[in-house]
Amino acid sequence: MHVQRFARVFGAVYLLVGLIGFVVTGFADFAGPSDGKLLLFGVNPLHNIVHLAVGALWLASSRTEASARTVSILIGAVYLVVGMLGLFIDSGSDLNLLNINQPDNALHLASAALGLYFGLAGRRTVATA
Repeated sequence: MHVQRFARVFGAVYLLVGLIGFVVTGFADFAGPSDGKLLLFGVNPLHNIVHLAVGALWLASSRTEASARTVSILIGAVYLVVGMLGLFIDSGSDLNLLNINQPDNALHLASAALGLYFGLAGRRTVATA
């Protein structure tokens, strides 16, 4: 899959997840641990806003290959850090501002791997001498 198509698809998915998340959580309990779950994944309004922002950024970047590549690397790197940190933060902790649980960690690490793959691999222009 081309990096621009990847950014378009994942941007749309993250936007949709953010919007559906608000159906589940409403706007109460803005940040921190809550009972809000979208399927197996913990969500709260702050988490939903992050999904909307990531989706919008990925969609906006899909206009050019260079921007889709750069944003995919950026989001992939951030999700890698978030996924790794999530392994060490207890789901009931006050530090868990985004209401992240173990299924979220797995999804964040998968998003990181895909973002980094599409951002770093694939078609590139080669300079000619």
